[in-house]
Amino acid sequence: MDHVVCLDSTALELENLVAGNKSMILRGADVRNLPYGSVKEGDTLYFINCTGEGEVRARGTVSSVFNSEKLTVEESFETIIRNQDKLQLPDKQFERWAGKKYLVLIEIGDIQEIEPFSIDKTRFSFPDDWLPVGDINFVSVNNS
Repeated sequence: MDHVVCLDSTALELENLVAGNKSMILRGADVRNLPYGSVKEGDTLYFINCTGEGEVRARGTVSSVFNSEKLTVEESFETIIRNQDKLQLPDKQFERWAGKKYLVLIEIGDIQEIEPFSIDKTRFSFPDDWLPVGDINFVSVNNS
């Protein structure tokens, strides 16, 4: 399955993925939310910055996924710290995710910039939204 992933533009997540500075993204909540259980090794992720024009600018292939069981606050912190070399979370993002009861850590390989194309962002409500491709409307951009 393919997914469209909103990335935190203030944390430069997209830029850091493309540059190879980070190879993993994280989602967390106190209940099991998307993408918990819906992402599998081999899936393709399409990346957009959550603020801005809603253009898909890069894609990557999921190389591994970790869906946690219910974690204590301490276990949540430890899981993120143990993966910080791949996550490269700035303090603000660390504070946002650490302590969540359920974490999804997604390692991504073969990250590449692509010809930008627009999508219908009306279904994206939050900066960490995650949508299966079948749930959105892709619209090509004419860059001429």
